[in-house]
Amino acid sequence: MNIILIKLFATALTLSQVTTRPDSLRTQFDPAKDGPEVIRILRDGCAHMRKAFDIEDINLDDLISTAMEDPSTVAGPSAPKILHGLDINELNTSYKQFCKGEDPPNSPFDAKAVIQFYDNATKDLPAAETLRDKALPGMSRILDASGKPFAETFEPNARRLVVPITAVPTLVQKAFIAAEDKRFESHHGIDERGVIRAFIANLASPGRPAGGSTITQQVVKNLSVGDDVTYERKIREMIVAARLEKLLPKPQILGLYLNGIYLGRGAYGIEMAAQSYFGKPVGALTLPEAALLAGMPKGPNFYSPDKYPERARERRSYVLARLKEEGVITDAEMAKANTADLGLKPVEIARRDSGFYLVDYLSREARTVAGLESLTSASFTVKATVNAPLQRAVETALQDGLATYERGTGRQTFAGPELNLADSIRRIEAAAPAPEASAQALPAVTGAKPEAAIKPEQGTKPQKGKPARAAKAAASLPVAGKPAWQRALESARPVLYDVHWPLAVVLENGRAGVKVGLEDGRIATLDPGIARGKLQLFDVVRVKLTEGRGAPRAQIRVRPGVQGAALVLENKSGRILAMAGGFSYPLSQLNRVTQAVRQPGSTLKPLTYLAALNSGLQPNTLVLDSPVTLPPIGGAGDSWSPKNYEGGGSGPTTLRRGLEFSKNLVTARLLQGGIAPKAPDSLKRVCDIALEAQIYAECERYYPFVLGAQPVRMLDLAGFYAAVANEGLRPTPYALESVEKDGKPVFTHSDREPVRIGSADRVSFYQLKTMLQGVTQHGTAAALSKFSNSVAGKTGTSENENDAWFAGFSNEITVVVWVGYDNADGIRRTLGRGQTGGHVSVPIAGAIFQAAWANGIPRTPLRGPSPETRPLIADVSVDPRSGTPGGGSFVEHFRLGGNGQMTDTRYKLLPRETLYAMRPDSEDGDLAGSEDGADVRGDFLGNMTGERAQPDLLDPFGDRPAQQRNRRAGADTYGYGYGAPEDPYRPWPGQTNRSPFGEDDAPRRPRRRDPDYLFGDDPGF
Repeated sequence: MNIILIKLFATALTLSQVTTRPDSLRTQFDPAKDGPEVIRILRDGCAHMRKAFDIEDINLDDLISTAMEDPSTVAGPSAPKILHGLDINELNTSYKQFCKGEDPPNSPFDAKAVIQFYDNATKDLPAAETLRDKALPGMSRILDASGKPFAETFEPNARRLVVPITAVPTLVQKAFIAAEDKRFESHHGIDERGVIRAFIANLASPGRPAGGSTITQQVVKNLSVGDDVTYERKIREMIVAARLEKLLPKPQILGLYLNGIYLGRGAYGIEMAAQSYFGKPVGALTLPEAALLAGMPKGPNFYSPDKYPERARERRSYVLARLKEEGVITDAEMAKANTADLGLKPVEIARRDSGFYLVDYLSREARTVAGLESLTSASFTVKATVNAPLQRAVETALQDGLATYERGTGRQTFAGPELNLADSIRRIEAAAPAPEASAQALPAVTGAKPEAAIKPEQGTKPQKGKPARAAKAAASLPVAGKPAWQRALESARPVLYDVHWPLAVVLENGRAGVKVGLEDGRIATLDPGIARGKLQLFDVVRVKLTEGRGAPRAQIRVRPGVQGAALVLENKSGRILAMAGGFSYPLSQLNRVTQAVRQPGSTLKPLTYLAALNSGLQPNTLVLDSPVTLPPIGGAGDSWSPKNYEGGGSGPTTLRRGLEFSKNLVTARLLQGGIAPKAPDSLKRVCDIALEAQIYAECERYYPFVLGAQPVRMLDLAGFYAAVANEGLRPTPYALESVEKDGKPVFTHSDREPVRIGSADRVSFYQLKTMLQGVTQHGTAAALSKFSNSVAGKTGTSENENDAWFAGFSNEITVVVWVGYDNADGIRRTLGRGQTGGHVSVPIAGAIFQAAWANGIPRTPLRGPSPETRPLIADVSVDPRSGTPGGGSFVEHFRLGGNGQMTDTRYKLLPRETLYAMRPDSEDGDLAGSEDGADVRGDFLGNMTGERAQPDLLDPFGDRPAQQRNRRAGADTYGYGYGAPEDPYRPWPGQTNRSPFGEDDAPRRPRRRDPDYLFGDDPGF
């Protein structure tokens, strides 16, 4: 038996069952026993078909005879591919056997073969019940913090806004029924007359195939069995459709259909289509608008009103005529609608280019916090915390910073253009009729024949010489008012769609230089940089523009290999205002803010200093910045001997300056009696703070932890720095504000007060905040010195410069930036010697702070102590190098004891006797007449070798002349470009003349100057 005939009979078996015995429909037959039963079913089905056609006074025999008059039509080369090889005589014989009751001796029918095909097609049949409560995936609209549209999120092929059928006007419903399934209200899932009509029409007139599927069948095809063009799918579709009709009422089936269909312009469902084409909800559609949309399911591209407006008008007229036939509209209404303009809303070509990592994070919050299946499980309205302009600015700052790092280190590589527009330009030129003058002028411009301007065999990249020049000239011809290259560039879909460097297309590449075209139509001169000699005509590259007199100039920008991340968090609430999880989302969907952990380096040191301050140490406590070895924890394992980044130590220094200049040795020595009597106990206290601050879920009990050896998640680190800004109140970061569906709230974020980190008190957090401001004033983040009245923070660099960090805050926000190479392949890549957090990440953070202030975040001087903290703190003038109270230009902030007196801890970790004994010229402990045993002058040997200590390059108070220290240092001094303030140790906001000894406004005693004063201009102080 012919295979096509087998498939046709298996399909007929299905149709016969669903129309004559739907309640006892069988999906499996026995090939050896059920042959006679199959024959009976087929004959019953054919008899049913004849009766159905008799109702319409149509002679089925005449229809079939007409279709079969020319056998070549069915079996010839012009027939549909699915009918190739069919023997028309076998088909005619089979028809007589089953529909006319004849018993031909040469019957080709093989019941066993038909049953086997049918049984195989119905295996693993989807259950119709799955469609009963089917929730169509939808498009959710995400609003930013100001309530403006920010993003759309939807699954592939599911950009829809789901609406209940009750929201769809009756006129719109009837328009689709009239166009697609006129017997929808009466049939039971399958319209047998429509199926036979379509089959016969396809036999008689092969070409664009007729359908015949009901609305119910289309629902099943779209949502259950798939859209394969096979007999197997048709069989499964009819069975499930018949069963679905028994489960769901007609309105619910119609609702699934109207919300599920594709209608062009990327719109799925009637609501999305109404808004995409006409800028209005479905409830506001007019008669001609409803008819236009109702005509499109048959072929959204073929009847596209954007591409083929005349076809769309003809199809609209057909739908209007059908509505008139059904009595839904009058002749006058039909005539008026036929003359109406299409009334289309312009196609929106603007594409979202930011916030992709943030939208991913919102989707995760929707599942874990709001309890939703996903943001695309229905059509939601989502309110996010994001500041949209700041989000884009943060991504730009990160992208610029990563590119700047690679250019500065010589690590830049050019992997080729993002795309090439030669083919697009060729298509635009071919689609638009060129003006005669332009066609005549082309040979004169290029010296080539008109047909040689752009040759198909040249490929996507025209070669050098006359053809390339001809292509350039052709691309420059105006099409619809714009050059072809500009139109191609406007419609281009770049691979890196979230990179904020402008696109430019190469228009000229020769000895005279490289000329590129910009999206606004201007021509710029390009500095190709690393891509010199590697660009071809119509390549599309990223550029940075420099505006000036005349034409703009452009510098090429290439995709960096290094990665980075940035986060902006609102301190009080924990609202995430901006998040950049990597250089570009299309390159990597890994969100390095929330899904990656990296060693934080020195950005974790404030934990140790916080523990020390909470233990009673003051910011002016002296600590020896020199080699130290800590014993093994628990008596087992190895001892620990850390080193400073720059190598050796610089001798005695204050607790403040140890943090400002990120001294590893000072941090390690704080474990040795600065927090607890024993180093392991000190480490435990630091870990306790880390756990309570939710930086970690578990703390690794090993000494390098205090220097940032345990990897951290950026989001958790940001929460701790926000807590420092809040004097110990840690917010819970979040991005999802609320979710609504159909105007009703589904989820609302409950305002939660920040949680106090009880492992340290307010005074400790406030003192730490002032010390972190010193980091930005003149420490390792001195690049931010011009912002230091408003910004505090800490740099961080992990071992071998694998990670570069900055974490800082203003009164309102916390900003964290990380730069490094991904190490998912197990290889840790260094950023290069000297590529520290201060050098790489701080400039990015500076740009982000400025962007925040430009986008609604206030810039205010860092706040003084809170009302609860103010009575517990004394502001005292000290010498900024030695921390000596009673003199100097810097105001330090001291903790007061329970009696209101200041506790002096200056020599707790470094006794006076030790300081004196370290002098090379000391003899028997004579303190040279010092009043307090500290005023001893002499050269301190910071490296304990008998040589004078080398100046600390990070120390602005090292061996520089006074006039140099007092002048404003520029980029040459710090290498960061911002410069340092004239007086880096400015008074802290809110300072008073409160005396550390409990007396306000106490008169100062005259200062004595000892010629042997220890803390002169020695290095490190």
